[in-house]
Amino acid sequence: MNDSEQQTCGKGLAENSVLPAKLGKLISAMAGNLEAHRKALDLTDLNSRAEYDAYEKLLKNLRQTAAQLSVTAYEMAGYRDLPMGRHNEKAMTHPRVREAFERFVQYKQELMELLQQTQKRDNKLLDMMRVDKE
Repeated sequence: MNDSEQQTCGKGLAENSVLPAKLGKLISAMAGNLEAHRKALDLTDLNSRAEYDAYEKLLKNLRQTAAQLSVTAYEMAGYRDLPMGRHNEKAMTHPRVREAFERFVQYKQELMELLQQTQKRDNKLLDMMRVDKE
């Protein structure tokens, strides 16, 4: 294996940058969905006004989160050529290092399961939205 094929922490950061990038796009799309929904609210109704106000606050937070995830993904991708530093092998094999990686893998699995669970509901709603109201 030559140096360009060797796995490094920098390459690992770059490879994993797709996660915050995709999450940022998902969160941005969630904000777009709330914004579009908000425009359908009848503001003469008190409950609709409360919903509108809730969405206003959430939109700000979601947009900030999406922007930060995008910046983080860009920074992670930029570390692809980071030179490999010396690592303490004993520290790298400590149980807390393995446990931290296990949590990361577990939460990715849980996210995948959540997305799979909500896919049917989301597609059903999309189908209802696509029906021509003649």
